[in-house]
Amino acid sequence: MPKLKSHRGAKKRFKVSAGGKVLRHHSMHSHILTKKTTKRKRNLRKQAAVSPAFQSTIKELLLN
Repeated sequence: MPKLKSHRGAKKRFKVSAGGKVLRHHSMHSHILTKKTTKRKRNLRKQAAVSPAFQSTIKELLLN
C-alpha cells in the first residue's frame, strides 16, 4: 500500500505547536484594512489555537 500523503491545503494553513496544539491564522487581515483599528489589526496578526473539536481532524490531515 502506498504511503499516505498529507493534505496540502491544510499543511499551508495550520501548524502543530511543540505542546501539540494546532495553530491557525486569523481571517479578515488581507484587505480593507483602513477602516480597522490598529489594535484590531495587531491582534489579527497573532496566531490562534484551533478549537479542540477540530484538532484531531486537522492532525489527521497533517500526517507528514
